[in-house]
Amino acid sequence: MNRDIDIICVGEVLIDFIGHQKEVRIDQTRDYHRYLGGSPTNVAMNLARLGMNVKLAATRGDDGLGLYIEEKLAENGVQTDLVRTDAVNPTSVIFVSKTTGTPDFIPYRYADTKITEDQIPDELIEKTSIFHTTAFALSKNPARTTILAKAKKAFEAGCTLSIDLNYSPRIFPKKEKAMETFRKYCSYNPLVKISEDDMERLFGERKSHDEIFDFFHNDFGVELVCLTLGSDGVKLSRKRKKESQEIIELPAARVENILDATGAGDAFWSGFLFAYIKEYEVERCLKIALSLAAIKLQHVGRLPQNVDILTQLLDFK
Repeated sequence: MNRDIDIICVGEVLIDFIGHQKEVRIDQTRDYHRYLGGSPTNVAMNLARLGMNVKLAATRGDDGLGLYIEEKLAENGVQTDLVRTDAVNPTSVIFVSKTTGTPDFIPYRYADTKITEDQIPDELIEKTSIFHTTAFALSKNPARTTILAKAKKAFEAGCTLSIDLNYSPRIFPKKEKAMETFRKYCSYNPLVKISEDDMERLFGERKSHDEIFDFFHNDFGVELVCLTLGSDGVKLSRKRKKESQEIIELPAARVENILDATGAGDAFWSGFLFAYIKEYEVERCLKIALSLAAIKLQHVGRLPQNVDILTQLLDFK
């Protein structure tokens, strides 16, 4: 099978209104700047910027913000034939605090949840290398039902699946339903990206790295889990059947002046998936991921247009 589509990113497309004042709560933020956002959207744009053949399956409103989304996706080389315009529901928006840590946010979700199965033809899935989504996207129907159905098709078609388990009770308040949904998606053995904050929210307590890895390997049956540690870097665990567990831990790239942490996790995972598609060794995938995250931390909003990102990343051997 010729897999000429590198990745289909399925999930939320929305507008991030990121606070202009740094290190203050939303209630103290006076004004905001507009950016195209949504985790799978960020990943799609990042990978398109890196020369990948990328499709985004998402839904926007039939409004000015929706038009802004279409323009920015096109500017970044993301194919939009799977982006649907909803005539009833407005484009989703999120207000986000500007911070060097985990940002505070208030979501107003409308069109982004309205992803339907007819948006993603099965014949496209059969031509795709990676099928990627997020916990955020899985939190509401009809998007959840659509994504799970298409994930099954992708697995059966031999795609590699991927998920950013960016869990928040504010987005997915029924934890039992969240766990049930994640277990179903993880039954297709995706590449899993998580953060310490995600896991503390999911488990309701701070668990050790070993406990987190054991949960995903043993309870969910996942082979590869990538745990991001903020300024401490990243820790990856890979455990195949009948093989010993492999742990790789790397420090974060040094950044002198962090301007905005929003989207850093998406940049990290974009770098990892880019290198994974290129069939690099896992440690080099992590180094490229850390490099792209560092570039993102030095800019507000999405990755800058005027940086030769690809050359910088491929300098990592």
